[in-house]
Amino acid sequence: MTGSPRLFPESLWTPLKMSPFCCWGLCVAFLALLCCPGSGEEAFEVHVSPEQPMVKHGGSQVINCSTNCTKPENGGLETSLDKIVLQDSPQWKLFMIFNVSQNSSMRCFFWCSRKQGSKSLNVGLYYPPKQVLLKLQPTRVAVGSPFTIECRVPSVAPLEGLTVTLLRGSEVLHSQTFEGTALSPQEAMVTYSAEAQLEDSSHNFSCQAKMDLRTRGVKVVDSVSDSQALEVFEPVQDNWMVIIVVVSVLLLFVTSVLLCFVFGQQGNQRRRGIYRVQAAWMRLRGTHPAQPA
Repeated sequence: MTGSPRLFPESLWTPLKMSPFCCWGLCVAFLALLCCPGSGEEAFEVHVSPEQPMVKHGGSQVINCSTNCTKPENGGLETSLDKIVLQDSPQWKLFMIFNVSQNSSMRCFFWCSRKQGSKSLNVGLYYPPKQVLLKLQPTRVAVGSPFTIECRVPSVAPLEGLTVTLLRGSEVLHSQTFEGTALSPQEAMVTYSAEAQLEDSSHNFSCQAKMDLRTRGVKVVDSVSDSQALEVFEPVQDNWMVIIVVVSVLLLFVTSVLLCFVFGQQGNQRRRGIYRVQAAWMRLRGTHPAQPA
């Protein structure tokens, strides 16, 4: 009909006229659906602090689990260790693990927009330097002669961050930093040799073991051995001792000779007395006794 509006185009093959801006909008929306099918769900991360905790054998550690999700639905810490919740908020939770007696792994998790995010971490044990043993060998030495200082730190782990320092009074004689990430307890030992000086007698020797694991969330732990003294003497003192010993031997020898002479004289006198008795007896009998030798 003339003048009536058309509900359909004259031909189904006639394309609809569209704005170029409309085409670009449809393309962008289509690409967004392909790249971000769950764009309605919020992307989020889970964080944990410290990331590589170290705990003293039998000790405890605070673990902080957090997320950047604005409205998390739930969260927690999965672990086989004993734990308690210290503080709790929607975006972070503070836990304490305690009675830690073995190396273990755990996981912090949060739910956000029906999706779960998590962060795993490993908890390692450390054994601090409880005992430090110092040994001087020998403990009495002549000036200029060598002596050895030995320091042992038993049952310590890890060796990473352990420094053993040998001291003469407050002076550092030698220092050694160990390396090694093994978590099983072992012994660390340091030896140092020096020549004895007279002033060594006026100082005490000691050994300090320091474990620095601050990068693993552990405070600095140190321990010091008992102090020991070194007796240093002049070699001339030994010469006097030799002289005294030689003189003592000579006096003993002279004394022995004198005693032998005295006893010999007494023996001769005894033999002469016997001869006189025999001579008197023989004269009574009219015979002559034999002369003594």
